[in-house]
Amino acid sequence: MRRILIVNGKGGCGKTTFATTLAAAFSAQGKRVFLADADRQRSSLGWLKRRPQSLPVIHALDWSKGSHDMPDGSQGFIFIDGPGGLRGERAKDLVAEADDIVVPLMPSAFDWEATDSFLRRLSQLKRIRKGKAEILVVANRVRRGRADLTLLQQQAQVAGYPLVTEVADRVTYARHAASGSSVFDPPAASADVLAQWHPLIQALD
Repeated sequence: MRRILIVNGKGGCGKTTFATTLAAAFSAQGKRVFLADADRQRSSLGWLKRRPQSLPVIHALDWSKGSHDMPDGSQGFIFIDGPGGLRGERAKDLVAEADDIVVPLMPSAFDWEATDSFLRRLSQLKRIRKGKAEILVVANRVRRGRADLTLLQQQAQVAGYPLVTEVADRVTYARHAASGSSVFDPPAASADVLAQWHPLIQALD
């Protein structure tokens, strides 16, 4: 069972959007997918409750109270919507569950400062130091041509975490969140929207 943790110490970065979209993308491929919600707000679980039964199945796991119940079998993917402000033993426990760690962030100086500090803390954890989990940094709500995006690309590169992909700021994500669906669910979004996710999906598959 491959486990992907989506997390950032900075709130409002879009981690639930990434968790739900990735879960839907892999489910659309016919893979066995679980969505584990480790955040007390339980936004991912709320999204699953709104999800129409006609769409590809995504199984729910409630990790919001600290328990990490694992599904039976070794096949499939677990996408973990991590809590905000991940620190201490909670961080160690969730990172210990992860094969990959996806860190979304917004293209702003404030977000990079907070995320850079978060990445430094992550890099000190034993599983990361030993190379047993890979950190994948992605830019979210990007607007092309803005100077802050260019600066973010440079800062991430210097820090040793070059951006895997950049997801544009589109109103379609809010619409899908409200209906329990994603850009990968039928009818799928346009090719240019889906193409922004492909580098991250390939890195995780």
